[in-house]
Order: sequence, then structure tokens, then C-alpha cells
Amino acid sequence: MLFNSIEFLLFLPIVFVLYWFVFNKKLKYQNLLILISSYVFYGWWDYRFLSLILLSTIVDFFIGLSIPNQDLEKQKILLWCSVLFNLSVLGFFKYYNFFVDSWIDLFSSFGYVIKSVWTLNIILPVGISFYTFQTMSYTIDIYKGKLKPTKDFISFASFVSFFPQLVAGPIERASNLLPQIFKKRVFKYEQGVQGLRLILWGMFKKVVIADSIAPEVNDIFGNYQELGGGTLWLGAIYFAFQIYCDFSGYSDIAIGTSKLFGFELMSNFKFPYFSRNIGEFWRRWHISLSTWFRDYLYIPLGGSQKGKWMSIRNIFIIFLVSGFWHGANWNFVFWGLFHSMLFLPSFIFNTNRKYTASIIAENTLLPKPKEIIQIGTTFIVVTIGWVFFRSDTLEDSFIFLYKMIFEFDINLSRAYGLLYIILLTTLDYMIRTNERNIIFTKNKLANNSLFILFIISIVLLFFKETSADFIYFQF
Repeated sequence: MLFNSIEFLLFLPIVFVLYWFVFNKKLKYQNLLILISSYVFYGWWDYRFLSLILLSTIVDFFIGLSIPNQDLEKQKILLWCSVLFNLSVLGFFKYYNFFVDSWIDLFSSFGYVIKSVWTLNIILPVGISFYTFQTMSYTIDIYKGKLKPTKDFISFASFVSFFPQLVAGPIERASNLLPQIFKKRVFKYEQGVQGLRLILWGMFKKVVIADSIAPEVNDIFGNYQELGGGTLWLGAIYFAFQIYCDFSGYSDIAIGTSKLFGFELMSNFKFPYFSRNIGEFWRRWHISLSTWFRDYLYIPLGGSQKGKWMSIRNIFIIFLVSGFWHGANWNFVFWGLFHSMLFLPSFIFNTNRKYTASIIAENTLLPKPKEIIQIGTTFIVVTIGWVFFRSDTLEDSFIFLYKMIFEFDINLSRAYGLLYIILLTTLDYMIRTNERNIIFTKNKLANNSLFILFIISIVLLFFKETSADFIYFQF
């Protein structure tokens, strides 16, 4: 079920009414409703894949229960059972054909022709990269002693399948979401208002911004060989904002929907295109994934505690794995490698943590000229990286970049999309201090008027065009 669909428009109020007015007598009834609603939400795509979520839930639930009762050696075995099971499921559905095809291509380069008899027609289950990571974090935290296992299967199953963030995150930690599932929830008017504003803001970014510039992105990347470098720069910039509005829009809707039911999810985006260096960008982009890799891969590898060279190695691993997580394609691997090369200089010179607490122009109306240059430079290199992310093949991405740089021209016929970008950037700048409570201006009338305009524009475009899938559904 898509957030930007008629089905969800009907689904959400029905679940909301049942949740607060019918099943509100007991907490276990509310949690049961969450579980049933989540399975309906996910099963709307393909009910067959519900078995994968259920299986992953059962495996990690019982492994989680067993870990504390065993000695250290058996605890390690149980942990690895959980990790290997989840990675095997993820690996088979997402990467099986990639490895088979890569193996065939490798042998072909040496003159050996192998028929692709091992390739399977595998459908990628929506959200599998997200919920497998979420369940793995549960057993890892139990093993580390950071979390006690729950004996309430319904509550745990609700945590795994919680429908607002099931298919595209944020990737929640059990330590944050599970306690909220166990706790009695009371409807709070202010929390509900914040949730509705976030939903509208997310829908605006998705339907009005991302879906409006998507046709230009598709046309430019699909016909890049016939176009000049200036147009290709426009295409890369458009995609940078398309993927940002698409994915952060989904996260906003997920967080906002959760607020309607009394839950607070972690923030997933904090205005990444206002970043002043690449380190700050990665603290603001897909936060739930980057912190997941930090806590469950980077730190276990030794983090930055075993010397500079080991730290550099660990950074390479993190970015390469992050790239590969996004898809079974060498493009994504190279995108991860590209970002590791961008990040390393700031790490080596200890500037990667420079802007951990500050926000651009936090106490002033406009940023300083130096900050504008920093933001512009960071955005340019990130946009170059997006070319690898968006192109069909690695070869396409290099040709695309070559034409961008060496066949530059000026063609303003497609520049109308910049109006959407200027609008989005202006609105983002107005709310840059708080991504969870969307208030554009202190004037209540002006703020409410903006949301009314959002609703009108969403409705007009919603019924004018076919709703597009969220980009991160493919991951």
C-alpha cells in the first residue's frame, strides 16, 4: 500500500478510529490492531511475502529469548544464527541473481561462455532491507546486554512490522520503539497536529516536488547521449532533489503517521543539502541507516580506536557495504566507494566532526558567504555522486559525467524545474531548526495558509497524475 494512494487515504482514518475509539480499552488490543493493520498494509502489495516477515519475527523472537539463558559461547552461536538467517534471506532475494550474473561475466572475460541456467526469476520483497536490519539490531542489542528480551510475541511482532516505517524506514531500534509499544498511549492533541503537518509536508515533497521533476530526470538520464553537458547537470541536480524529496517525504509521512498513534520515531533527515562538508552530510542523510552501520558494523570492527590505518579501512568497509545495501548493482558499490573517498580527507584532517552541534545560520537571517561556498561545494560533489546512483550501468555513469564536464553547454529549455527546487529550498530553510515540528512562520494565519496551499496542490497533482512509487521501495 502506497502512502500516496487512495487506499492509504481510506486505510489510515479507519485504523485511527479503531485504535483510539474501539481498541483503546486495553493496551494489548491496541498492539494487536497495530499488528493486524501492519500485515494488511504490507500484504496489499503481495500477501505471499508476509511469510518472510512472520518467519523473521519468529526466529529473532525465540533467539532473543534464548540468548540470556546461555553461556557466552552459546550466546555467540545464537547471535550468529540470527545474523546469518536474516542476511541469508536478504541475500537470496536481493543479491542472488547479481552474484550469478557477476560470476558469468567474470568467466566470459576470460573467454569461457557459461549459460545463465542458474538465474532465477526472483521478486524483491518490498522493505526487506529495512525490516531485516531492524530485527537483527534486536538480537545484537540483547547479546550486548543493552536490551532485555520481551516475552510478548504480539508486541515484538508489532515492532518488526509497524506499518508507518515498515517498507522504507526509518530503521528503528528496539530500544526506542519497543518501550513505546509496551507503554499505555494517550492521544495528545499537539502530537496529533504535529503528525498531520508532517504528513502534509511529506506528501507535498513527494507529490508536488519529486513527482513533478521525475519525468525530466527520467528523460535526461534515458537520453543522456543525445544531450549536452548543461542539460546533464540539470538532470543530476533534479535527481538530487527528487531522491531527497521522495525519501525524506516518505520519512516525514512515516514519522507523522506514527505521531497520530502516539509513537515517536527517530529522525531520518535533517536538511542534508545545507551541510558544510561531507561528514555533516552523512549525519543528516538517512540517519537511521548511517547510525545503524556505525553501531553494528563500524564500532565492532574497531571504529577509530585501533589507529588511523585501521580506521581508514573501517570507513572503506562501511561505505562499500552501505552502497551495496542500496542495490545489487556495481553502480551502488562505486557510489559507496566515491563517498568513502570524499569522506576520508575530512577524517584524516579531523574536520568530519566539525559541525556536530551547529545549524546553518542558526541565529541569523542568512548564512555567511563562507558557509554558502561550503554548502555549494558539498552539494556539487554529492550531486556528482548521485550520477552513479541513478545511471543504469557503471559505464553509463562515466559517460554521463564526461559529457557533464567536457561537453558543457547552456540550454535553459528544461530549467523550469529549478523553480521547484528554489521553492523547496526556501521552505526547508525556514524550518531548518526543527525537522519534526513543521512551523514555517510564527504567524499562525500565514502558517495555516501554507498548509492549505499544500493540500490544494497535493490534491490537484494527486488526481492529475498516476501516483509514483517511492524510490527507496526498490531497496
